[in-house]
Amino acid sequence: MSTTTPERSVADEPRFRDALRTLPGRVWIISLGILVNRVGNFLPVFIVLYLTGRGYSAGAAGFVLGMSGLGNVLGNTVGGYLTDRIGRRWTIVLSAVTTSGLTAIVPSLGPFPITVAVVGLIGVTSQIYRPAAAAVLLDSVTTNQQRLAAFGVFRAAMNIGAALGGVIGGVLASTSYVELFLSNAAACLLFGVVVAVLLRDAPQPRSDQNDADTHASQAVGYRQALADRTLVRFLLMTVVAEFVYIQSTVGLPLHVSDVGLSARDFGLLIGLNGLLVLVLELPTTAAVARYRPEHVLAVGNLLVGVGLALTGFMTHMVLLSATVLMWTLGEMMSSSVAYAYLGSLTPPRMVGRYQGLHGTAYTIGTGTGPLIGGAVYAIGPWALWTLVGAAGLLSAQLCLPRRRSTPGADEPDS
Repeated sequence: MSTTTPERSVADEPRFRDALRTLPGRVWIISLGILVNRVGNFLPVFIVLYLTGRGYSAGAAGFVLGMSGLGNVLGNTVGGYLTDRIGRRWTIVLSAVTTSGLTAIVPSLGPFPITVAVVGLIGVTSQIYRPAAAAVLLDSVTTNQQRLAAFGVFRAAMNIGAALGGVIGGVLASTSYVELFLSNAAACLLFGVVVAVLLRDAPQPRSDQNDADTHASQAVGYRQALADRTLVRFLLMTVVAEFVYIQSTVGLPLHVSDVGLSARDFGLLIGLNGLLVLVLELPTTAAVARYRPEHVLAVGNLLVGVGLALTGFMTHMVLLSATVLMWTLGEMMSSSVAYAYLGSLTPPRMVGRYQGLHGTAYTIGTGTGPLIGGAVYAIGPWALWTLVGAAGLLSAQLCLPRRRSTPGADEPDS
């Protein structure tokens, strides 16, 4: 069911640099909005410290964070539906305004069950915007190079916002958690205002079908999307790849501690990853822009898997830094390409649902990764690093096109 069109030749495609310069204003508006939102996205990072500081146990705080993670899964699904039903702009505004209001009341919450419910609901509302934001980018561009450029800019805004947010959040948390959460609420509200005032939904393609056929098509919804075997393969790849990548926050710190290095050393390794992504991701995306996306994704996932698997063999900072370089290169190669590739698979009237399913797969991978990774590491570090290497190989294999059983079997729909 994927609606990829025959690929243009390399000569027909504009250069990545030219595509970057000619991106429409809507791409920059949504990227500005996400930058503001990410700078103030403090709650997921500091909620555990806030709760333990109020006297709750680490287990209780972890339970609250887990409920937020479950909410993230539901939020992507709801966001995908709303994106296709009420439009990109109002889905983002709804997400931003409701998240702002709920976050503002977190410091005043009393009983633990209410805290669990509100933080879980924030997990839902804070993710509703994601499919809509991706849909805005896809609505705004027409070529593969433009898709890559748009998602490259969007990712750069997210990374810059996250880096600034970590620093600002640390300062606010050391002063007042009330100020921290109110600042988070203000950033969400400003995101909504930016989108409401500056962004307009692009005209959607008209269907030649009659109204009855159109309503029948819309009624299928996610069931129709999941009938697309290419999409399902991509979603499975996403779950596996995110399980592998999230071990940089699970297996890596455990290994660093086991070999006698300090928390400061782990911070330096993660800082190296963040610095490389901030400086080099956009140039890396430009460098791989003219290659077939399936192959770029496969190589990127392979580098992440192999790079992280090699962690278990390294005991010194220099060697561990080399593994960080390897899996960070894989991350930079595959991140924007994955979004752009998904865009090439998406039917015009189902952008929200396809993006919602992608967000759900992403959240499942990052949510289950710490649980599985920690449990496997407890069996033995060798078991985790073996699993990571095997999962990296699987995620790379899932990126490659299926073998055609008959000529033209997998040709895109016209």
